[in-house]
Amino acid sequence: MQRPFKSLSRSLRQPFNRLYARHRLRQYHSRERSLEEVVDWAMHFGGYGYMTVQTLQIPSEITQLAKAVQAIKPKIIVEIGTARGGTLLIWSYLASQRVITCDLNDMRRQKPLFSQFSPPGSQCQITLLSGNSHDANFKARLARELNGEKADFMFIDGDHTESGVEADYNDYKEFVRPGGLIAFHDIVEKQPLSTNQVFHFWKRLKLGADVQEFVADPDQCGFGIGLVRVPEA
Repeated sequence: MQRPFKSLSRSLRQPFNRLYARHRLRQYHSRERSLEEVVDWAMHFGGYGYMTVQTLQIPSEITQLAKAVQAIKPKIIVEIGTARGGTLLIWSYLASQRVITCDLNDMRRQKPLFSQFSPPGSQCQITLLSGNSHDANFKARLARELNGEKADFMFIDGDHTESGVEADYNDYKEFVRPGGLIAFHDIVEKQPLSTNQVFHFWKRLKLGADVQEFVADPDQCGFGIGLVRVPEA
C-alpha cells in the first residue's frame, strides 16, 4: 500500500512544484545576467520533484568551459545528457539561435520549464529530444532537427562508460562544424563510481588533439571537464 500513497503524494505536489519553478524562472529573468550569475543560477536554481533545476558541476570548471564557448559566439549548441537542466540553462544563455538537448529520460514534464530558459529578448529556441543516443533512429532524429546545419559546440555528458562516451563522440562529432568545440564531463581518473570511465577515453582522444582541461584540483574525486577543438577543414 505504501507505493500507491507515495505516488498520490507526488502527484498532489506537482502543481505546487510547477508554481515554484515558474516563480524561480521569473526571478532569473527579472534582469540581465552576467555569465557568472547564470552559472550560479544553474547551480542553485533548485526546485522540487521533476521541476528541479540543478547542475552537478564544480563552479570554476563549468565557468571556464562556458567562457571558452562564449568566446566562439555560438549560434547552435547540442547537449547529450540533459539531466536536471542546469547546463541547459547555461547553454541557452550562450547560444544565439538554438539549443538541442538530448536525454535518455522522457522530458515531457520538464518541457514547459526547460523550453523557457532563454533570457528575455533572446532568439534562442530550445528543443528537447528524449531517447537513447546509441540508437540509430535517435541520431536520425537529431539530424532532422539540425536540417543540415552544424553545431558550434557539443557537450557530451550522457553515458559515462568508456564504450558509451566513445560511441557518442564517434556518432555525433559529425554534427559539429570545423573549428567548433566538443566537451566531456568527468574526465579525471579518480571517480566515485566504477561506471564513470570517461577518463580512459579522454586520455586516448587528447593525444595529438587540440585540447584544454578544466580541473579544479588534480587530486579531486570526480568531475573535470575536457575540451577538444574540431580541426578546421
